[in-house]
Amino acid sequence: MNKNESITLAVTDLNNLGCGVGRIEGDGRVVFVRGAVTGDVIRAKIIKVTKSFCVAKLQEILTPSPYRAQTDPCQAPLACGGCVYRHVTYEHELDRKREYVAHAFRKAGLSEVTVLPVKTTGRVGGYRNKGQYPVTKTKDGKIRAGFFASKSHDVIPADTCAIQHPTFAPIVALICDFAEKHGWSVYDETSGVGLLRHIYLRVGEKTGQIMVCLVINGETLPCSDEFSYTIRVALPSVVGILLNINRENTNVVLGKKYITLWGNDFIEDELCGLSFRISPDSFYQVNRDGAELLYGLAADRAALTGEEILMDLYCGTGTIGLSMASRAKKLCGVEIVPAAVDCARENVARNGITNAEFFCADAGNRENILRAAGGTRPDVVVIDPPRKGSTRELVACLAGLEIPRIVYVSCDPDTLARDCVWFAEEGYEIGEVQPVDLFPRTGHVECVALLSRQINVHKMKLNSTPFEMIKSGEKTIELRLYDEKRQRIKVGDKIVFTDNTTGETLNTTVTKLHKFNTFNELYKSLPLLKCGYTTENVDKATPADMEQYYSVEEQNKYGIVGIELCRPKQVTDESVVCLTRNIGGIQ
Repeated sequence: MNKNESITLAVTDLNNLGCGVGRIEGDGRVVFVRGAVTGDVIRAKIIKVTKSFCVAKLQEILTPSPYRAQTDPCQAPLACGGCVYRHVTYEHELDRKREYVAHAFRKAGLSEVTVLPVKTTGRVGGYRNKGQYPVTKTKDGKIRAGFFASKSHDVIPADTCAIQHPTFAPIVALICDFAEKHGWSVYDETSGVGLLRHIYLRVGEKTGQIMVCLVINGETLPCSDEFSYTIRVALPSVVGILLNINRENTNVVLGKKYITLWGNDFIEDELCGLSFRISPDSFYQVNRDGAELLYGLAADRAALTGEEILMDLYCGTGTIGLSMASRAKKLCGVEIVPAAVDCARENVARNGITNAEFFCADAGNRENILRAAGGTRPDVVVIDPPRKGSTRELVACLAGLEIPRIVYVSCDPDTLARDCVWFAEEGYEIGEVQPVDLFPRTGHVECVALLSRQINVHKMKLNSTPFEMIKSGEKTIELRLYDEKRQRIKVGDKIVFTDNTTGETLNTTVTKLHKFNTFNELYKSLPLLKCGYTTENVDKATPADMEQYYSVEEQNKYGIVGIELCRPKQVTDESVVCLTRNIGGIQ
């Protein structure tokens, strides 16, 4: 297969970038074609060739797919690249998003997790309450705003966008017309010269309030009073007109300094029955109706009764936690960004909420979590991490605190699946994953999942000597073959040891698992005194000593696990019955 060669291709799949996927007959390589749809038969021109895949450009649709949209919902040029699913039916888009999430869990080794059909408000256009429009000058000297072309910083002029709020298009047109008539220069990324960089708009979906902000490469705006007056007269819903100063030679949209030309430096909106003040820098979900749907699903999984301490980690400005505050005994939010914490505290005061506190701290630190919760363990934790997901340290921290319920809100299925693997290893059951289409027509999908702490009980028999050593605390690590039975052991599980001779039982908890391929590796890594050896024989201990219990063949097949235990307690038959819930006895 060579570059510039044309091929006939049957499209069998659609990825989250909106590219149709097929395989070249007789070659086997995967081909990605932007604009193709599952079920299409097309002619395409190869534009990139690698050893494992090719990229092609759609030339002709020979047989259209039943999933292909009959009309294009957007007037913006295809080069915009924002709405990767604009060419498919919405029903197929939802199906593909569900499959994207399911594939992420299969890839992570969690194929048993149920991924539900995608929830949606049904609104697929005009939902974005925030717009940032780069400004350019066309070849004929016209000032136009639009969007960056996919994977570039070439501005594609566009008067409208199907997913932006419908009030934005006339505002953008008015600003461009004013800029052109008054001779404002337009910023050029290559030279770093020019004044007007971006038009930045926000709207309160519920209140209708609009903020207009111009991003400029300068300290002042010519004719600023006339500009403000023109906007106010033409657009009565505008409550604030601002400048953002960005003089850096960068592709970052916003600078750090704002100047208010007229009105407020914020807008207000309502979300889940609460009032929020939104500054230019504030985080606020761009799809308000979708956010209410998402937060409602998270609240359902939190299952609050009014008696719980609820903790919101990665809380940002506090919107998720505050939406549930009325159902909790106490809400504690933890966020590492100081400005976001200040906004969260303002939102608390603004809504007269008396049972919520927000703390500026690292959410992955055990002491910070306990301090935020007033020294007690939270009953329910909500986490809404950034796209890169959570951390292994935070997962271990929450497991160590034995949090009963964790509601995970995610903006990236791949990192959600990865983190769920970590939680499963720590003894959590992964509930049904609910995808939510917060960003229709784009490749992004949100998810919410409930992670429930499982207390599994394992029964093990011991001879009297190791039993007594565990009982006294002298032996804190039990060595076992890591076969099918013991592969179900997780940190936090209970183990009931029984003395083979006396029938006496001890109850202990797994605090850590040390996994090795063979005893040879184990002997090099673990303190053997903790494994039950005495000071007299530990120096003489060799891996071969254990071969009388587990053959080399068994070690190579399964591996070895050192089960680290907390100080045990004696238990009665009745307490063992109360503990045993999910796993039968492991001998």
